[in-house]
Amino acid sequence: MDFELSDEQRLLTDSARAFAARELAPHAADWDRDHHFPVEVIRRAAEQGYLALYIAEEDGGLGLSRLSSSLIFEQLAAGCVATTAYLTIHNMATWMLASFADQALKDTWLPGLISGQTLASYCLTEPDAGSDAANLRTRARREGADYAIDGSKCFISGAGSTDVLIVMARTGEDGAKGISCFLVPADAPGVRYGRNEDKMGWKAQPTRTITFEGVRIPASNRIGPEGDGFVYAMKGLDGGRLNIASCSLGAAEAALEQSLRYVEERKQFGKALSEFQALQFKLADMLTDLTASRQMVRLAAHKLDHNHGEASLYCAMAKRFATDHCFAVCNEALQLHGGYGYLNDYPLERWVRDARVHQILEGTNEIMRVIVARRLLLQGGMLDRLL
Repeated sequence: MDFELSDEQRLLTDSARAFAARELAPHAADWDRDHHFPVEVIRRAAEQGYLALYIAEEDGGLGLSRLSSSLIFEQLAAGCVATTAYLTIHNMATWMLASFADQALKDTWLPGLISGQTLASYCLTEPDAGSDAANLRTRARREGADYAIDGSKCFISGAGSTDVLIVMARTGEDGAKGISCFLVPADAPGVRYGRNEDKMGWKAQPTRTITFEGVRIPASNRIGPEGDGFVYAMKGLDGGRLNIASCSLGAAEAALEQSLRYVEERKQFGKALSEFQALQFKLADMLTDLTASRQMVRLAAHKLDHNHGEASLYCAMAKRFATDHCFAVCNEALQLHGGYGYLNDYPLERWVRDARVHQILEGTNEIMRVIVARRLLLQGGMLDRLL
């Protein structure tokens, strides 16, 4: 395996870093403070192709690999974690439509989603179906040429400010096989939005509960056959876990760079902090954790790009490892800044708040351990089958 980035990947990384420095980083603190969802900047991101990174070129996307997409998300997240996290969700929802919908539905909605004129939210989680997603209760009943949808979804990113909802709803039996996928216009009659949740982090994107009360959509808005929705959701989660891990990489990279500047400038006991061996050791551990996390994510992306039989396992391991260790890097960076790190004059506390949720969403890190352990225990003591 070649661990070096290609020339194209380096160009993509440099371009994303420049966009983040120009469009995201200077405004991230204001967006966080004001709870502002920067739709205008998201649309400028669309001009760079960032709303359709791994959508096939024939569908109007960039057609990038998951590895190249991860590199871009990492750099964007170093500018603003919350905004980049929304971009990853929009990419996943758009990818689901592009990958599994019929051509007529794609022709109607994909151009707007790719251009940023239409924004998407992904609706899977429910009040009683978080980690146990196969137990969701939102139901879509076939009524002639339509479906009528009733139920509720919670923790929906972008809700109330987006135009399209990709909704998982039950059309058949209990369990995973009874779940189907639908595209619901966000302003359809019967769609109700709760208050914008007052979250610890990710304040630059709205998060709301959505209630569906007899929402009628044409049967042609179903994405793929009935009963395939859970399969799509699991495929989406593999990429989603890489995406959110990439956002953690960006936060940790930004926190470490900020720490390096701080220890060079700050003096205590007559010398720069960088001259204290204890802090040198801390910085060394932070870089090691970031590098190990980055390699885990890139390995998992490589496996997913090549349809490896254990790609889901590697995505779960990478998500668990990177989000845990990158949060620790952000937290150590805050500690290194002392009292200043606790002030919102510095971005450390925002990176800590924003990175913390990555250990919860796209499957909690406890669920990632369950996935890994189950797969491991099926190997009959032969680890080489997983390598």
